[in-house]
Amino acid sequence: MGLKYQNILVAIDGSKEADWAFRKGIEIAKRNQANLLLVHVIDTRSFALIEAYDTVIGDRAEKQAKDMLENYQKQAVDAGLSNVHFEIEFGSPKIRIPRDLAKKHKVDLILCGATGMNVVERFFIGSVSEHITRYAPCDVLVVRTEKDSEK
Repeated sequence: MGLKYQNILVAIDGSKEADWAFRKGIEIAKRNQANLLLVHVIDTRSFALIEAYDTVIGDRAEKQAKDMLENYQKQAVDAGLSNVHFEIEFGSPKIRIPRDLAKKHKVDLILCGATGMNVVERFFIGSVSEHITRYAPCDVLVVRTEKDSEK
């Protein structure tokens, strides 16, 4: 087992916690000279609530995700990383991130933000970070604060 991370995945969902995870991911990737993969999974389960689902909704969600990830990619490159990629997927982030994407990209560290859900919400739907921690084939760092870990 190595002591360096080579392939780091950061789950990006637009939340402030995901932004904090991204920033910590940059620092970890720099220290390890690792590849950084930014991932956004468009949760298609929410589309079932829309009676007349139209491909326009999916296209709009994908465009917004692409704009967001391109911005994060630029920030990572500006911070000094050279191998930064992003991927947009559709489905359940709880399943796609730990079971599909982590294996597909041979990820050895996943960073994700902690959720802001309350106890009742977590009981009924569970948190994405909890599922990632439980099912990921690699190390997982759940980021709860924006504080710099080296301070």
